[in-house]
Amino acid sequence: MLGPVILAAARSDKMRRLVSAAPVTRSVVDRFIAGETLGDTVPAVRSLADAGLEITLDVLGEDITDPAQALRNRDAYLELVEGLKPLGLGTRAEMSVKLSAFGQALPGGHELALKNVTPVVEAAAAIGTTVTLDMEDHTTVDSTLAILGELRERFPQTGAVLQSYLFRTEDDCRALAGEGSRVRLVKGAYKEPATVAFQDKAEVDKAYVRCLKILMEGEGYPMVGSHDPRMVAIAQDLAYRAGRKNEDYEFQMLYGIRDDEQRRLAAEGHRVRVYIAYGTDWYGYFMRRLAERPANLAFFARSLLTRS
Repeated sequence: MLGPVILAAARSDKMRRLVSAAPVTRSVVDRFIAGETLGDTVPAVRSLADAGLEITLDVLGEDITDPAQALRNRDAYLELVEGLKPLGLGTRAEMSVKLSAFGQALPGGHELALKNVTPVVEAAAAIGTTVTLDMEDHTTVDSTLAILGELRERFPQTGAVLQSYLFRTEDDCRALAGEGSRVRLVKGAYKEPATVAFQDKAEVDKAYVRCLKILMEGEGYPMVGSHDPRMVAIAQDLAYRAGRKNEDYEFQMLYGIRDDEQRRLAAEGHRVRVYIAYGTDWYGYFMRRLAERPANLAFFARSLLTRS
């Protein structure tokens, strides 16, 4: 029940000020955010890579209000590409982008976002890696998938995210389950109306399994975005039934969540990619992490009580 309340707080300037001002917040945020700058974040990338894990990097910067901010976000990703280049990790370190950060919600946003994200995808390809387009609220899905289609004409390795709680997602999975496609399946972390999305957790879970089965039986490359032990086990079973080897799909988990499980899966020979977010605009991302799992909220509450 607290999830929708927290997601509403993620859009509140008053709550942003209160949470940001709390003395304990910084230490808790550090669990989920690798740093505020690329320089802060590179050591985490090196450490994870040395441990046999793969990485996807997100430069935080959504909810922009003018085209100049979109250009700054584009440039931040181009800087990230330059930072990754000397590490020589190739696709072991890719990037995740939210098209809202590139201007998708602004007037003429579809064309603006495509224009701004294309140089990032080009630069990523030039150093042997790729980009995955994060999915945001349901109003952006058609635009995001259209941009994905245009990018894949030149850069077929470009990936996308689908959210199982949306009613439409099974059809989207079928459309994207073709050869060469890369799809990260998640449950969804935005507050959506009952007209477009399942509201009950059990229904979201059932939809996740249905969508995952479509992807595993398809010809693309499924990316299992879940920390749920049941979903991890189900993914392994579906992959086995579909005749997939460990290298034919991967698990993706967030930085700071279930670290031991990430390493356990990697030690068993599975591909595991850690989603690392960094930057100063951490508030919205942080609040969604609290909303996703009661354990995250409990962790924050315990920290507040301990430090108060």
